[in-house]
Amino acid sequence: MSELPAVETVGQGILAIDTGFERPLFGASHLIVQDGRAAFVDVGTNFSIPGLLAALADAGLPREAVDFVILTHVHLDHAGGAGELMRQLPTARLVVHPRGARHMIDPAKLMAGASAVYGEDVVRQSYGTLVPVPAERVITAAEGFALELSGRPLRFLDTPGHALHHVCIWDEASRVVFTGDTFGIAYRELTSPRGAFVIPATTPVQFDPDALKASIDRLVALEPAAMLVTHYSRVTQIERLAADLHTQIDHLVDLARRCDGAPDRQARLEKGIEELFVGRALDHGSPLTPDRIRESLALDIRLDAQGLAVWLDRGRQ
Repeated sequence: MSELPAVETVGQGILAIDTGFERPLFGASHLIVQDGRAAFVDVGTNFSIPGLLAALADAGLPREAVDFVILTHVHLDHAGGAGELMRQLPTARLVVHPRGARHMIDPAKLMAGASAVYGEDVVRQSYGTLVPVPAERVITAAEGFALELSGRPLRFLDTPGHALHHVCIWDEASRVVFTGDTFGIAYRELTSPRGAFVIPATTPVQFDPDALKASIDRLVALEPAAMLVTHYSRVTQIERLAADLHTQIDHLVDLARRCDGAPDRQARLEKGIEELFVGRALDHGSPLTPDRIRESLALDIRLDAQGLAVWLDRGRQ
């Protein structure tokens, strides 16, 4: 990342930092600052780290001020740069779901899994080579785990559905939830006068529709002031977005079952997802043309189709 990233003030000591992955405002890392101490929530890729460190310095904080690097889950657009960031932050500890900790300590399987989905060359070009995190610097955050950032409580919730190793973080001080991918994806370019437009993330390999809907409901029950989604940052109108996510998850499950067994299943899934997402975006009043909506959601459509296929196949095992 050669240029300084876009940085937004979310409020209550929280900054949203563009990780520079894929395109502008695609993925956010959030920096929480409390009384001169700091924590990152999700970090992007290895190529994101110079920008995160620049934002930290611009906030007037030395690297030694970062106490925690928190991961919602270990998918590479969220966690690929964690090892490199930890190497740059001498006093920080990494906080991750117990199921994800081993992949941060020894990222070989994580790298291999991503390479199987995207291709080895694409993974190295997009994410770089993953850096291991020393085991003694890793804290596992299971359901109910809590830590304090200079007296500011952060509570961890086990939120499967997108991934089995997914946590969301409830920040009582700001009454926001850092949701990773559990509360879906809300790209800024698809926002209309009606508010944010959201889609669920069913990417490989652990999509579970019932668990995801339960996790969404659990977050809504906290009555947060906002959700801070990784793609991209602050959204409100929580009840509406949750209902939209439920409806789309049900549509996707129905689509997957109708496509199952077809020789061109992947193509049918992608076509059906495209029709669903583009149609809903237009109904929402998206300012983009249908072609621009397809372009914006092309990666999600492909990966969501792959995730639905894995879910179907897993059901037969």
